[in-house]
Amino acid sequence: METRARSIAKAVSYRILGSAVTGLIMFVLTNKPFLSLMGSAMDMVLKIGAYFVHERIWNHISFGRGPEKAPEYEI
Repeated sequence: METRARSIAKAVSYRILGSAVTGLIMFVLTNKPFLSLMGSAMDMVLKIGAYFVHERIWNHISFGRGPEKAPEYEI
């Protein structure tokens, strides 16, 4: 299982890339830098939260995972 810090780091790095693409598309379509910047900022903030929730839910779903191994020894 991943830590919450790792899920947050993954969400932020993914959204920076995705929001940069969104901002570029908005700029090409509108030719308005401020509108493009605000749109990409909103995109980033909202989707970071959505991705974090998505990742945390999938940590509780066993689909596609192998069986968990028991520790070789216990103290």
